[in-house]
Amino acid sequence: MKVRGNRGRKNAEEQPQGTGPGTPDAGHGPAVELRGVRRQYGRGNAVVHALAGVDLALPRGTFTAVMGPSGSGKSTFLQCAAGLDRPTSGSVRLGGTEITGLSENRLTELRRSRLGFVFQAFNLLPSLTVEQNVLLPLRLAGKRQDRRRAATVLAQVGLADKARRRPGELSGGQQQRVAVARALVTNPDVIFADEPTGALDTGTAAEVLGLLRHAVDGLGATVVMVTHDPAAAAWADRVLFLADGTFADGLERGTPEQIAARMTALTARTGAMAGAAA
Repeated sequence: MKVRGNRGRKNAEEQPQGTGPGTPDAGHGPAVELRGVRRQYGRGNAVVHALAGVDLALPRGTFTAVMGPSGSGKSTFLQCAAGLDRPTSGSVRLGGTEITGLSENRLTELRRSRLGFVFQAFNLLPSLTVEQNVLLPLRLAGKRQDRRRAATVLAQVGLADKARRRPGELSGGQQQRVAVARALVTNPDVIFADEPTGALDTGTAAEVLGLLRHAVDGLGATVVMVTHDPAAAAWADRVLFLADGTFADGLERGTPEQIAARMTALTARTGAMAGAAA
């Protein structure tokens, strides 16, 4: 996969902000902010500190990749940042909204209207058409089914002619493109992507990553992606590395080789620390 040196970024003030309905301070402050976030599972001697005091602020209109060894807390970070799981302590803000204390109904409403999600498994409904899958977030939020909006985002992902197809009639790469279109349809504050290329071949993965990159550069979206793949992470503006529930390091616009080397060093370091503590 070739990583572009000049990705055509606009200045933050030139980009349209991906602000959903009800954003209190649209265009101001970080898109994602975690302060003192801890998440633990179990009790007593069996307690696991999945997140051990995370402090992080991600600017709007940026693409951030999160990497780390197995068990480092990547999935827990994504779930807490996206309001899919509640931290044991600390606070999470999305687009200026403090979400930690929101009710489940309010959290569900926020996720549907202001966040987009792309998962490794696509999560498309096989009985619905491509267009219906893309419009599902609007339907679940009780909003008007805007077919013109669906046509727009499908055109952006190169599937303008597939609206009437079912997911089973598409390739894996095309299904993931539908998932990206679904994530874009509400013009979300943040798109959270969890291993979005894990089930794709290298060429198709590059196409999907290019769409996420365009969502940032061309649409002003904010993308937060968890990945194990250094080549995927190289598409991001910044790569953050998690180890033992905390962010250990970061790398600005690294090449796949630089990112892989940093991951190897981090894994070796955390493995040595675990061995010393055993």
